[in-house]
Amino acid sequence: MRVNWKKLFRIYRISNKSLQLALAIAFIGVVFLISTLSNVYTETYEIERFSNAKKTIRSPITIEDTQETERRRRQAVQSVEDRYSISNEITKERINYIHELFDGISTVQESPIELDDEGEEIKKTTAEKLQDLEQILSPVLIESIERQTLLKLMEASENERSIARELLTTTLYNIFNDGVRTEEVSEAVDSMNHRLRYSSLTPELRESLIIIGQFAVVENAFFSVEQTMEAEKQAINNVDPVMIQAGEVIVREGQTITNEIYEKLTLVGLLDSDRNVFPVIGLVLLISLLLSLITYEIIDLSRYTQLDHKKLTAITLISLGTVGLMKFVSYYATTANHLYILVPIATGTMLLKLLFSERIAITFAICLSIIGTVIFNGHIPGSLNIEAGIYFLFSQLAGILFLFNVKDRTTILKASVGSAIVNLLTVLLFLFLSYEKYELFDSLLFSGYALTAAFISCVLTIGILPFFESGLGILSDTKLLTLASPNHPLLRKILTEAPGTYHHSVMVANLSEAACEKIGANGLLARVASYYHDLGKTKHPHYFIENQMGMQNPHEYLEPMQSAAIIISHPYDGAAILREHKIPKEIIDISEQHHGTTLLKYFYYKAKNSYKKIEEEDFRYPGPRPRTKEAAVISICDSIEAAVRSLDEPTKEKIDEMITSIMHDRLTDGQLNESSLTFSELEVIKTTISETLNGIYHSRIQYPTDDKTKEAL
Repeated sequence: MRVNWKKLFRIYRISNKSLQLALAIAFIGVVFLISTLSNVYTETYEIERFSNAKKTIRSPITIEDTQETERRRRQAVQSVEDRYSISNEITKERINYIHELFDGISTVQESPIELDDEGEEIKKTTAEKLQDLEQILSPVLIESIERQTLLKLMEASENERSIARELLTTTLYNIFNDGVRTEEVSEAVDSMNHRLRYSSLTPELRESLIIIGQFAVVENAFFSVEQTMEAEKQAINNVDPVMIQAGEVIVREGQTITNEIYEKLTLVGLLDSDRNVFPVIGLVLLISLLLSLITYEIIDLSRYTQLDHKKLTAITLISLGTVGLMKFVSYYATTANHLYILVPIATGTMLLKLLFSERIAITFAICLSIIGTVIFNGHIPGSLNIEAGIYFLFSQLAGILFLFNVKDRTTILKASVGSAIVNLLTVLLFLFLSYEKYELFDSLLFSGYALTAAFISCVLTIGILPFFESGLGILSDTKLLTLASPNHPLLRKILTEAPGTYHHSVMVANLSEAACEKIGANGLLARVASYYHDLGKTKHPHYFIENQMGMQNPHEYLEPMQSAAIIISHPYDGAAILREHKIPKEIIDISEQHHGTTLLKYFYYKAKNSYKKIEEEDFRYPGPRPRTKEAAVISICDSIEAAVRSLDEPTKEKIDEMITSIMHDRLTDGQLNESSLTFSELEVIKTTISETLNGIYHSRIQYPTDDKTKEAL
């Protein structure tokens, strides 16, 4: 039985990558869970009554203290006084008696003069007038007021009676309007007497008014069941439910556990040995959703870049560092000091964008912001600090969006300035939206936090980035830009030792970058890798035609097998030099893969014509074949550029024919099978290369020489 080792190795490689991805996702999930578990899991205590608390205990939930609410409502009902309804009819009746009395006296005093038989005026005595008064007054007045009192009123002048009448009715109105209950009659009389005694009337008249007032003052306020019940009901409604707020201190360290405190601890579930696992289940579901999103994005990222354990390690470390930083700050954060603003949260997402892509950075920005809402919830299960989450999201997105067109590490500094502005605006947004009135010092302090967080993010990003680039060997845009510098020793080596190869590499770089950008691959990686892909030719530069300027071809003195060995060795010689100078693995791989397992046709057919027994494998590059889109594009552009340069008169038709021929040859030879390029992408690559080359080798006007000009004349 023949074992297909290549197939088995491919399966092992796929399963190994899947295992690495699963381990990375699992580790990130564990980090998320450990950092947030204490924020949703309620701790229970073994506490006895009247013992001293060993630590400050806060309520994990918001709940109503029903016993305290009922106690306050009972107190409110007990404090409600009985309600009385004032009878306006009684008030009117008693005042009318006073008016009747004074009106009666006025009537008697102003009665018409009577004449006797002789025509003389008959003058009535006071006693007679009093009898006339008694005839017209109500019986209740006659029975209740002594004749002596009436007599004193009758003897007073009209002006004095008018003043007395006004004073008495006003005093009675004031007393009756306040309401006079049964037990308050004597008190009301005393109040009336007090007011009348200090009037300007004569003593005799004041005494008469006091007696009449005592008659008038009666009960006019009666207990009202309906009003009293309504008042009690209103008092109950005015008592708000007594709430134990989440995060509220129930007992402080060293404080005695009273019955009241013990009941509160029991109410919020802190003495219940049966822990509530539902918040933990909810947290697991939340983390599972976030991990699903992260997994999807990492798998999507693997379509465009080769993911290995180093890159997965970088993603894991960035996640661990960011979450760990948030957790550390949360230990000192409160709802008052807003220390979450000081977290340099943008560091992680800026690193992810620099090392990987903008999309994966945005994904982690969303996930880390959500985790931040849990970490900074003040250890209150069931609550989320939405304010912190919004701040983290805006801060990270600002760092991502302002980090564009990366040319050097100063771009990170520029991005941090934009991030600082967004941080400051977000903090001001919260201050203006808040119902709380912040002092100027607090506003300046929080704004300083925001600016400091952006500055720290910049410093950490610049400081940590070289660790991932060198320590883990991860290739970033800043690293690529450094390698693309013409002053790099290896590029200067190519330029000085193999100038033709250098020019060829620059042409391949232009073609490869344009093609990769059209299909969504890494154009910058393709450009830089193209600069170095033929570095191995510097070992034997004159054995390659582009460097044979005016000299005889040395292959004419070698056997085809020897020539093939020199040519075939150059990708691997270049890879060895690149490894020696610790160039990133992606560029080394492209150097080894850019010829794949193609056949050196020229030397193969030359040897075949000279020798009978020739093995084709001896004239093929040992590989491996291109395994990334960038490597495949460089492989195609390398062959096409060399072939087009060999054309005597490169017209558009010849160039397009050459491109089609080379790409068809690579397809039929299976050189692109491992690169994940699609047929539609190959068409885009073909069109892009054609447009670029035709732009370089565009046809020019053939100007006539001097001889031809003379002949024409």
